[in-house]
Amino acid sequence: MKKQGFTLIELMVVIVIMGILAAVAVPKLFGMIAKSKASEVGPAAGTYIKLQDAYVSESNKVGSWHLIGYVSPGSTTASSAGATTNFAYLAGSPAVNATEGSDISTYANDTKVWGAANKVALNECAAQASAALDAANWSISIKKNDNGNSVTYKAATNCPQLTPTFDKIGK
Repeated sequence: MKKQGFTLIELMVVIVIMGILAAVAVPKLFGMIAKSKASEVGPAAGTYIKLQDAYVSESNKVGSWHLIGYVSPGSTTASSAGATTNFAYLAGSPAVNATEGSDISTYANDTKVWGAANKVALNECAAQASAALDAANWSISIKKNDNGNSVTYKAATNCPQLTPTFDKIGK
């Protein structure tokens, strides 16, 4: 009578191979999860820049979120800053619900006007202890141009490995 089945050695080899594959795949998976969470920041920043640009063109002023009609992710109105599961969105000058724009001339130096602070750790990017604009891992600054009637944007991030093209937003 012939017995059929796998030997103990064959089963052990299969388990070792599966372990090696898991050891390689799991870190890649967590990296992709962090990138997918951070992917909401780019479109949110791009929307802000487009709306602010339109407002600056029309009024020659820098507008609040309320004035330009910007609704951050996680918010239901343009009169409040929003937050999602992963990020808190922060406004600089002018305040979120200011009813009057700020003159472009007040933005002679880079002034932070938009930020995103991650509320959860995303790989090497630790969660932000405070939801302050200066501590945000992603931010946008405005500076008036030499012509005096337009602005340039500077996007900055402390986590370029998660959003490698973020610094090109607004250019």
